Amino acid sequence: MTDRPKKLTIYDIAKLSGVSVSTISRVLNNSPNVSEKTKAHVTDIIEKYHFSPSSVARAMMNNHTQTLGVIVSDITNPYFSELYLEIQRYAVNFGYSIILCNTFYGGSSHGVSDTIQENTYFQMMLDKKVDGVLILGGEIDRDQVSDSYKNALDRMGRQIPVVILGQRIPDCHCIFISRNLSGGVSALIHHLLALGRRRIGFVGGEKGICITTARLNTYTQTLKGLAIPFHSSLVSLSNFYAPDGYQAMLKLLKQTEVSPTAVICINDAVAQGAIRAIMDEGLRVPEDISVVSCDQFPAAGYSCPRLTSLDQQNSYLGRMSIITLISAINNEPENIDISHEPHLIIRESCGAGLGYRFEE
Repeated sequence: MTDRPKKLTIYDIAKLSGVSVSTISRVLNNSPNVSEKTKAHVTDIIEKYHFSPSSVARAMMNNHTQTLGVIVSDITNPYFSELYLEIQRYAVNFGYSIILCNTFYGGSSHGVSDTIQENTYFQMMLDKKVDGVLILGGEIDRDQVSDSYKNALDRMGRQIPVVILGQRIPDCHCIFISRNLSGGVSALIHHLLALGRRRIGFVGGEKGICITTARLNTYTQTLKGLAIPFHSSLVSLSNFYAPDGYQAMLKLLKQTEVSPTAVICINDAVAQGAIRAIMDEGLRVPEDISVVSCDQFPAAGYSCPRLTSLDQQNSYLGRMSIITLISAINNEPENIDISHEPHLIIRESCGAGLGYRFEE
């Protein structure tokens, strides 16, 4: 029976190369502090013996664990799951594994009564010695962020790189990726007006959440700027899920002050709930009420009717988040403001495909 060949260690490669272990480490980590001649020689030895350092060895060499923490407020929300898929894909490509922590921050809408405090996960990330943390949603999304939360973020950010997809907090040792939360809302209003819809409602989104506030403010300001009457009875806030959209739409339909001929929904999930409510009340989409969404989810083209939505480039946002974190781990921290123009995707739910202009 033939003995299996011995697996070479970094010490063996150093001996074969005639250099120190630290030099091998610098070559493996692509350090600039190695001459091109030495780097080429070591690389030849590594390739000749098919050497691949274990994750433990790499961690010992560069004091990294090649592990990242991702804290998300609700992984079942299609917005966050779309972000996470891109984050995971890129993390694997860069040689990282991920510890995913779900706080259930938005879970009250679908049977989860107890959220997990983000502070609990902050400490766990430090205990696990992750190389960096990415935070998606949670308390950072509130209009008013508590001092205790700010302090906890700052403490963690002083120990490891922390990238936050959300509003910037002054004097906090974290890296923030900010984006235009209200992008495209005015385009939706102009599109509906072009179809002849003037009594335009706003449905969904939780009060006190940054994205709700931003989109609602743009909605009201755009109507005002176009001299379109604003009716507070046409605004029905709730949360970010289909059941919330259903209840919010029912509430809007049952009020008697003014009847909507179109509604803008905070996202596709809310829009799907709203469409169900409209149909249950014996009305038609889009013949009686046009429905559009501020945030497209992957299934938008498969609902009935197909949803007119804004593509907010969520996949791109996920990629930017993970690349920013990896850059910070490599000592290249930088706050980023993402300014993009969402793409309006016109489908059946607005009525544009019916071939005529609505009359009111």
